[in-house]
Formats: sequence, structure tokens, C-alpha cells
Amino acid sequence: MKTKEAYRCASCGAQSPRWQGQCPSCKEWNTLEPVTVTKTTSRPVGAAAAQDAPRPLEELASEDLHSRPSGIDSLDELLGSGLVPGAAILLGGEPGIGKSTLLLQLAGSQSRLGHTAVYLSGEESLPQLRSRADRLGLLGPGLLALSTNKVEDALAILDGPEPPELLIVDSVQTLASPLAEGIPGSVSQVRAVAGELVEKTKRSGTTLILVGHVTKDGQIAGPKLLEHMVDTVLYLEGDRKHFSRILRVLKNRFGPSDELVVFTMKEKGLEVVEDPATFFLGARDPSLSGTAMAMAVDGQRPFAVEVQALVSKSFLSIPRRTALGFDTNRLNLLLAVLEKRLRLNLSGYDIYAKISGGLATRDPGLDLAVISAILSSFYDQPLPESSVFWGEIDLNGQVRPVAAHDVRLKQAGRLGHDPVCHSGNCPTLADLQRMLFGRNG
Repeated sequence: MKTKEAYRCASCGAQSPRWQGQCPSCKEWNTLEPVTVTKTTSRPVGAAAAQDAPRPLEELASEDLHSRPSGIDSLDELLGSGLVPGAAILLGGEPGIGKSTLLLQLAGSQSRLGHTAVYLSGEESLPQLRSRADRLGLLGPGLLALSTNKVEDALAILDGPEPPELLIVDSVQTLASPLAEGIPGSVSQVRAVAGELVEKTKRSGTTLILVGHVTKDGQIAGPKLLEHMVDTVLYLEGDRKHFSRILRVLKNRFGPSDELVVFTMKEKGLEVVEDPATFFLGARDPSLSGTAMAMAVDGQRPFAVEVQALVSKSFLSIPRRTALGFDTNRLNLLLAVLEKRLRLNLSGYDIYAKISGGLATRDPGLDLAVISAILSSFYDQPLPESSVFWGEIDLNGQVRPVAAHDVRLKQAGRLGHDPVCHSGNCPTLADLQRMLFGRNG
């Protein structure tokens, strides 16, 4: 047993770890009184402890995962085996990106398949949820909703005689547990709320989906322990000014990780893009200079994307260098290699580069396409109409092979691209310049 001193308000019963003149909850003055809080820290002994003894794995029976379809085929492929009973899933993403819409669609799909789904919201009222579900055409008898900020209400749902097949908690940062100190969203509260929900979920057999807020850096807020506690971590990303959304799986105990699904935002919610290979191209004009086609790979999927570059005379003492869709530091590195290896003077030019369609990626295979687009704009000469590029540029000006080369090559052939430029037929930047523009480096 462990004891410590805390302070409880005589007026409202709120508890505080330290004395204050004013109660932070009810705002009454001089109502905090000292109390002794006792916590159990010892582990059970005897027969209960004997169950924790190590056992040979070969003596244990294999456990089959009796998963069920989610109602969204692409989501089933992303998760590997659909929705697994007793599994905990964490979904992160920026505000307004479509997390609530996607999960409400998932809950509606489950209700249409005859499963009970409960959408627990700590951010929206029930009339707001009803209005959004009606707009998306998801209303049905199996779709239940609850608006609360108490984790006890969620635990009561899981403790009921007939727990639902799916429980969505939006979001874990809005719930509060009486077992932890601090305000909702604090590290201690998030840890306590998630721990209670995950433990109860595994006992009840309900599939749990937790929505997690993100920080300004795009990381899921709260302790990193939160991602270790769940079975699957998903992340929904995209530019709110574009209609495309990408759902990535960062961790998955029941299937492959580093996979993704592409959605497009429509009036009736998010719709799956069945063939995203050319989705990010849009209306492209290959006769313009400064554009290059890249075969990028994100997860295990190849995408044909357009890389655009603009090289213009600068009237500033420090020319601008701007990159959209990839790291600006990588752009600066590529420009330094261009100046050194091809003896180009770019110090008097503003240079802008972007990936069209709102896609953001860290694929190093884009290097060759970025270089090609910059050279095309610098010489004001368009590239061959159906050309496509991939390859990583090292500091010596050599083109290095990148992962999934065969996948990129097969996809380029399926889409009819020619010529295809990669490390196999374009080993250096000098070869690239000579091949595309007839100039010797």
C-alpha cells in the first residue's frame, strides 16, 4: 500500500494534488481540505502469481483470428484481416482532415452488415452527430451514439450484457478518468483512459478505435506509450485544400505495415480511389518546360506524379528556395550537387519545386525527376512527352538505384511511358543532361 496527501474540495468534491486558495473546479474559495489517498502497489501472490510462470510456446494452442469485414474492402486489405474482435486501433490526423467522417462511415457500414456500432464523441453533441450521419446517408438501427467526457460511460458500454462489436472513441484526449490526476488530454489522463479502455476491450471482444489528436509537428499527441498500447496505428493525412486523403498504417499486429489507401472527399463522405496510379496527375500539359513525370512508391503502391519546377532570375540578395510536397533541405542538397557536378551557376535564380496534386512523400526516388524538372525550366526546354524518372542522387552526381525498382518499371510499362530514365540507363547527372538536352556537363 502507498499513501500520499491530496486536497479535496468540500463544496464540489474535486480533487487537487496541491493546496490552492480557490478550487479549480467550482471556483469556491478556501474549500480545499487535506485527505489521504491510498493506492495498492503490490502484486498478487500465490495461485494468481503462479499463472504468470513461463510456459513452452509449443504446448500452447494456436489462436485463430476470427476477423469480420469492415464494409470497406480497401480498409480490410489495409488492416490485413478486417476488424479483429478485442483489437485496439489508434487513428491520428490533423483537425478537419476527415477522421470523424471516415469513422462514422465505418460505423454505418458495420450497422448495415448487422453489427452493433457505438460512436462515442467527446467533442460533438448528439444532434451534431445525427445531422452529419443524415447528410452522409448512414442512419440505421445498428448505429448508436453517445456524447460524454467520462471514461466510465465507455467502460459501462463494454461491461454491458451485450457489448457492441465496434466502439469508436472520438477522441481519447477528451475523456477523463477518476484514477488519474490532471485535466483531460494530459499525459497521465491519456495513459489512464487508454489503458482502461484497451484492457476492457480485450475482455469484452469489442473492436476499439481511438481517435488521437496530433501536435503541430504532425505527431500523435500524448505519451508515445499510447502507440505501443494499441494493436494498430493508422494515420490520415492530406491537404485540406485538396480532395485527396491518404490513410497509412504505421503499425499492425494483424497484417502488413507501411501500406496505404487513397480516398477522395466527396459530398457523401470519403470514397476509395480504386486505381491511384494516375490519380495525382490531373490535367497535365507535357509541352511545358519545368515539368517531369516521376514514378514514386509510397508503401507498396506505385504512383505516377508530376514534379514541377520554376527557375527564374532573382533580384534578391539571397535567392528563394521553396519546396512543396518534399523536404526543402533535400532541394538545397540537389541544387548544390547540380552546381558542383554540372558547373551551373544557380546563385542568381529563385528556384521553386513542388509535387502536384497535394501529395507529400519522402521517396528518395523523386530526386531524378526533381533534377530533370529544374534543368528543363533552367534551359526552358520541355522534356519528352511520355518520359518518366526515378532514382536517388548522391553527392557525387551519380544516380543510385532505389527500392521497388521492378515495381516502378512494371507500372511505367503498364502506363505506356517511354523513355524511362533510372540508374540503369542514366548513371550520372552528366548523362542525364546529355540525354535530355544534348549538352555536355
